Amino acid sequence: MLNRYPLWKNLLILIVLLLGGLYAAPNLYPDDYAIQLTGSRDVYKVDQPLMDKVATALERDGISAKSLELDEKAGLIRFPDGETQLKAKTVISRVVGDDYVVALNLAPTTPDWLTSIGAGPMKLGLDLRGGVHFLLEVDLPKAVSQKLENYASEIKGRLREEKLRYRKLETMEDGSLAVKFPKQEVRDQAVSLLRGEYQEFLLSAEDRDGAFYAVITLTEQAVRDIETYAIKQNLTTLRNRVNELGVAEPLVQRQGRNRIVVQLPGIQDTAAAKKIIGKTATLEFRLEARPGASSARTEVYEFRSELGRKATLEKDVIIKGDNVSNAQASFDENGQPQVNITLDSKGGELMARTTKDAVQRRMAVLFVEDKERTVHKTVDGEPVVEKVRYTEKKIISLATIQSVLGSQFRITGLDGAGESSELALLLRAGALAAPIYFVEERTVGPSLGAQNIETGVTSVQIGLALVLLFMILYYRVFGLLANVALSLNLMLLVAVMSMLSATLTLPGIAGIVLTVGMAVDANVLIFSRIKEELKNGLPPQSAIHAGFKGATTTIFDANITTLLAAVILFAMGTGPVKGFAVTLSVGILTSMFTAILVTRALVNLTYGGRQVTKLSI
Repeated sequence: MLNRYPLWKNLLILIVLLLGGLYAAPNLYPDDYAIQLTGSRDVYKVDQPLMDKVATALERDGISAKSLELDEKAGLIRFPDGETQLKAKTVISRVVGDDYVVALNLAPTTPDWLTSIGAGPMKLGLDLRGGVHFLLEVDLPKAVSQKLENYASEIKGRLREEKLRYRKLETMEDGSLAVKFPKQEVRDQAVSLLRGEYQEFLLSAEDRDGAFYAVITLTEQAVRDIETYAIKQNLTTLRNRVNELGVAEPLVQRQGRNRIVVQLPGIQDTAAAKKIIGKTATLEFRLEARPGASSARTEVYEFRSELGRKATLEKDVIIKGDNVSNAQASFDENGQPQVNITLDSKGGELMARTTKDAVQRRMAVLFVEDKERTVHKTVDGEPVVEKVRYTEKKIISLATIQSVLGSQFRITGLDGAGESSELALLLRAGALAAPIYFVEERTVGPSLGAQNIETGVTSVQIGLALVLLFMILYYRVFGLLANVALSLNLMLLVAVMSMLSATLTLPGIAGIVLTVGMAVDANVLIFSRIKEELKNGLPPQSAIHAGFKGATTTIFDANITTLLAAVILFAMGTGPVKGFAVTLSVGILTSMFTAILVTRALVNLTYGGRQVTKLSI
């Protein structure tokens, strides 16, 4: 009999719609404004006494929190609105100090029974809500000074290789390097050697205080090249770190001469993002100084995990973290965390060359971090808060070299599995060429996000209402059935976007509005064809069958061409364009399903399998 689906097809459509409703449901539960509290290192634990201390401080300042939650790794404090969240951040930062990361966050409220089946809400883009915005400043003078340190180590090595004896090499206040020689002819040979090998140097010979100096200064072009490289390398490293976090549609771009903007839409764990993005940790590998070595060529460092223990190391750096091509966290045979290191060809060569003559000596691994410390002072009777920048270097491993090391080895002595994983991630993503500091951290203002969401939702509602009204007035019962299918289409669209963890932006909402119009267009083609068949004298049941059958090919052709255009937009576009393309692509697929199968199923249930003399169309 015409216009009746078999039971299995009706059940299949019903199952798809039920699953769609289930996976769209989390979007009915809006996120809470929250603050996430985590330790800046594994040794700083967030425990109940700390959370009680935070709660007392918030209560003292008249700030109301919805709840305080504590798990194994972090504390989470929920607030009723964004304004309260921002006030609370200032209070909590003052209470816990610099040993903890206080990060703005959006905490999900999806019920556990939904999350247990993998259901979650759509991520909202930064132009709506739920992202974090970082403005970072790159310390370009430090990039130049670090490069000079590398040059100093290289120059010492070259002079020793050529057996050109020098007394000392020091960095001057103006940023130049001065090498002191005992004899003029040795100095002149060194100047000739370095001038031929280093085009980025300006070299001059100076005689003072009975000594002979070679003064080495970077050219202006060399300084500009170092600064440009530092910005580009930091951009690459930050993008790699963001990719490791798995953030959808991130934005990492240069702003001005020395600043970088990082926007992470839809991210939940902003504390982890801040720790990973802001971390400037890298490594230095140095030999332990020989007994009786000159203090001018050595430095004393503390151990990171053993308070009070120190070791004397050579100033010369064998390699740094930027020579690491790969790093993986694992555990040794005793279950202790370690990081397996793979060096690039240059790093492997330098390591082999140094350790060849250093078997049975000890080599240290220095953990280097550029940090900021909050200092509270009083100036002219007024309290002033300043950020003081400093570099911290501590030993994480000091082990005896048993044989010549090459491009692969391991480091131990880390504080725990969390730190080994974090260090491996940072090294794998690449070292920062210069320290970066947080100039600004914010989420999109609550009023702006709410206004954008309200405007977007209103546009969808108006577009949907006009379409629904037109369909009912023009196609009557068939229009009503199409409206039901259109509503189900929106539900499926939201469900698929949620399952894909897609990020919804304002352009994405534009794609939804366009989908609403395109979805009903397929129904218009089908219904117009049915009306034509009725005019041609076909009975109602035959007209319905012919209408759906005849319009299906046209609907496929029209939607496939639009889908191809959306795929091209996704492949060639960036950021908002990709967001629009994703929404449009998903919308096309769901609208074809609802317009052809769901609408047909509803029409079958209404008219199919019985005698009909007239259709309300």
